[in-house]
Amino acid sequence: MSLADKVLAVNNDLPIRTGAPVHSGKVRSVYWLTAADSARLVADRGYDVAADAPLAIMVISDRISAFDCIWHGEGGMRGVPGKGAALNAISNHWFRLFREQGLADSHILEIPHPLVWIVQKARPVMIEAIARQYITGSMWRAYAKGEREFCGIKIPDGLQRDQKLPELLITPSTKGILTGIPGVPAADDVNITRTDIIDNYAAFNFRNTADVDRYETLLREGFELISRELARLDQVFVDTKFEFGYVTDRTGQDKLIYMDEVGTPDSSRIWDGPAWREGRVVENSKEDFRQLLLQHFPDPDILLNKDRMPERMALARDNALPTRVLMAVSDTYVGIAGKILGHKLHIPDNPRAEIIEILGGEFGLID
Repeated sequence: MSLADKVLAVNNDLPIRTGAPVHSGKVRSVYWLTAADSARLVADRGYDVAADAPLAIMVISDRISAFDCIWHGEGGMRGVPGKGAALNAISNHWFRLFREQGLADSHILEIPHPLVWIVQKARPVMIEAIARQYITGSMWRAYAKGEREFCGIKIPDGLQRDQKLPELLITPSTKGILTGIPGVPAADDVNITRTDIIDNYAAFNFRNTADVDRYETLLREGFELISRELARLDQVFVDTKFEFGYVTDRTGQDKLIYMDEVGTPDSSRIWDGPAWREGRVVENSKEDFRQLLLQHFPDPDILLNKDRMPERMALARDNALPTRVLMAVSDTYVGIAGKILGHKLHIPDNPRAEIIEILGGEFGLID
C-alpha cells in the first residue's frame, strides 16, 4: 500500500445510512443519522442524552487547509498522513481531561475508530472564542501598525513580537454571518467585544447573560488546563480557538458544552519550550505550514490578501506541493500528538475499509 493510500482525503462518500445530506467542512464530514438509528444507538449504547436526540457520525479527513484553501502534494497525495488521527486523538485527550476535572462535557459520545466520532447535535454558540497568551500572528501585525485595542480590551505600548501578554486575552469573533446586531457587521469572523455579546446574548445563541460568564469561565479553565499540561511536556500554549454549544441530557436539562475540536495543531499555536528559551520560535502547529507556504510562493500577498481569493484558490488547485513538505507537516502533527498522549500515535493503514467494517458491524449503520 502506498503512502497516498493511507491518506483519507475524501470523507463525504462513505456508505453510512443518513437522514439528511452529508455536511462536509474543510476537514470533517458530518453524517446525520436517521431518527430510528439515533434512537437505537441512544438506547443500545446508553448515551447520556435525550431519547430522541439527533446523533451524527463525524469523520475526520487528512486534508490540510490553510489560508481558506485545501492543499495537495505530488504523487496523488491529497492530504497529510496521520493528520486526522492526530487531531482526533489530541482533542479526545483534552475533552477527557475537561470532563474528568469537572469543567464540562463535549459533543462526543463515543469513539469507534481513530478517525470517527459519534456526536450529539448541539445548538452552537455563534462565537469563535479565541484565547491568547502571547502576542503573535494577526494580533502582532495589527499591534505593529499601531492598534492598541482588541475586542474592546486595551493593551499597553512597548510589547515585543511573540512576548507573553500581561494576562490571558479573550478576543472573540462571530461564527457565521449574524444580522441585526448593532455595531457588528453582517460578515463572518468579525471581531466583537464582551459588551456586544452581553447586550445581544440571544443573537449569539446564549440562553442568558449568566451563560456568557459560564462560557468565559470554561474558556479560561480549558486554556489553563491545556497550558499546564503542555508546560509539563516543555511546550508553550500560545493561543487557541474554542467553540461551545448547548445539548440536552437524558433528564431534559440543557447544558453548555465544548464542541468542535480543542487544543490541536489546527486550532492552536504550540511552541517548543527549549527553542523558545533560546529565543527561537519552533512551531508544533499548522502555523509552520502557513509560514512555509508564504516562503514557497513568490507572491505571498496572494495568501494574505482576501481581495485576491480567486488567485489564491487557483494557486492551491494548480500547485502540487513537494512530498517532503507534506511529510514535514505529518512529522509535526504526529510528533506533538505522541508527546501529548504519552505514547506513539496509532495511524490506520486502511482507514476507509476499517471505518466501513466497524460502523457496519457493531453499529449497524452501513447500507
